[in-house]
Amino acid sequence: MVAMARNDEEEGPADRVPHLPWMRYPVDIDAFSGCPVAQLPRLDPRLAGALQRMGIESFFPVQEAAWVETIGPGAFERDVCINSPTGSGKTLAYALPIVQMLSTRKVRCLRALVVLPTRDLALQVKEVFDAIAPVVGLSVGSAVGQSSLADEVSNLVRKPKQELYPTIDEEYVKMEPQTKVDILVATPGRLMDHINMTNGFSLEHLQYLVIDETDRMLREAYQSWLPTVIQLTHSIGQDRSWHDTDGKTLLHPLTTIRRSGVERGFKGKCYPRLAKIVLSATLTQDPSKLSQLELHHPLLLNSGKKRYRIPTKLESYKLICTSNLKPLSLIVLLQELQGNKCLVFTSSVESSHRLSTLLGFFEDLPFKFSEYSRLQRESTRRKTLEAFKEGEIDVLIGTDRMARGIHIDGLRYVINYDMPPYVKTYIHRAGRTARAGESGSCFTFLRKHEVKTFDKMLKKADNASCSLHSLPEESIETLRPVFSSALKKLEESLESEAAKKSNSRDKIPSGSKRKRTNQK
Repeated sequence: MVAMARNDEEEGPADRVPHLPWMRYPVDIDAFSGCPVAQLPRLDPRLAGALQRMGIESFFPVQEAAWVETIGPGAFERDVCINSPTGSGKTLAYALPIVQMLSTRKVRCLRALVVLPTRDLALQVKEVFDAIAPVVGLSVGSAVGQSSLADEVSNLVRKPKQELYPTIDEEYVKMEPQTKVDILVATPGRLMDHINMTNGFSLEHLQYLVIDETDRMLREAYQSWLPTVIQLTHSIGQDRSWHDTDGKTLLHPLTTIRRSGVERGFKGKCYPRLAKIVLSATLTQDPSKLSQLELHHPLLLNSGKKRYRIPTKLESYKLICTSNLKPLSLIVLLQELQGNKCLVFTSSVESSHRLSTLLGFFEDLPFKFSEYSRLQRESTRRKTLEAFKEGEIDVLIGTDRMARGIHIDGLRYVINYDMPPYVKTYIHRAGRTARAGESGSCFTFLRKHEVKTFDKMLKKADNASCSLHSLPEESIETLRPVFSSALKKLEESLESEAAKKSNSRDKIPSGSKRKRTNQK
């Protein structure tokens, strides 16, 4: 069960002085201009070749900044916090240093864990690791619930040797690493499933923990996954010895002993420590939330002077309209965008469903659209998203579920059908376009009384200029006759859906009803 925390900090001033001293003096990402792949210091030639095959010729500033702070003289001696706009290249910023650091490993075991809030985002991150890790001999796995738990177990954990050779010392078998992967990309729920139920799954040798979309991950408890992971890597002075046939005490050849000591600023902590990288486009400044991460001498990499930043090549527009004509204004705007890929954000699942159903009653629209919400089956959502990525669908209508991390090539437009309640929400929605140096536009529909609130909200972010966009009145008026009949059909459709749901509840088998009654 997901525990939701109240998002109080959303409404605070965006440029206030952080409470935590280490957040007051960040490394300025904008001071880095990015550099060609061939000029990045200490980059493994095999990784350089993989990047070139991916079509990457030069790095973005956040990638260069993260490399300098992790592979340079610091070499992960401090935990790294990255606050950088959406689409700025944060995934490669942490994937590349981790793969480089693990490229010299001798024995395969789980050494890097990347945790993300959603399956779609986790699979995108895994694609990045899959493109660079195999060239240096590293294996990447996923635990996201895309397949059954049993299938994931077979891909992550090897069978114990004792099943093949019963004469092998049982204690030795227990100490031998059984993980098949060096790097695991996971969602919190499925990660906890493996921690609690998968024999041989161990975080004992974990060296790197990455928490992407940190503000959301800290806001939603996800079965207390974070304290569990940290606790499992805190074992100090483990007894990892075993005895040979002569009774001699030996140490297993692969042993990570985390001992307590005062060297290098680790008083009262384990060493070697678990290095952490936390990232977001809207990183929290709340000390109580950040304390959950148990950061070690954290270093903040920040983009821009203000706490929030909108992508440099994003053009923002506002459209003022009345509520009763907003669907028609949306249709006219989508007609102007001429079938280019577009995401439309609404305030709720119900609003997305109503809007998608209503548009379905307009004939001969010059664009293909689809709903994307939790009302659909997961398989349907996955197919819909894939069709959108492939260009078979022009417009995707959904909620903020689509606003976190999902990257879609060629997405030029984002439309806020309902005004975002917070600047964070606007940044994550608008950040689906204008990614990786490309240009994009974000349109926001507003009622007159919302304009002042919206303008005030945008002032909390850098690069937040917003122009007024007007739609031709005659185009809206031509749709009015169809609109009236479409509204009637919408109400009939929604009433029919409600009746079907009611009937399905009434058809619960009598045995199930008696069982529920007995349980009461």
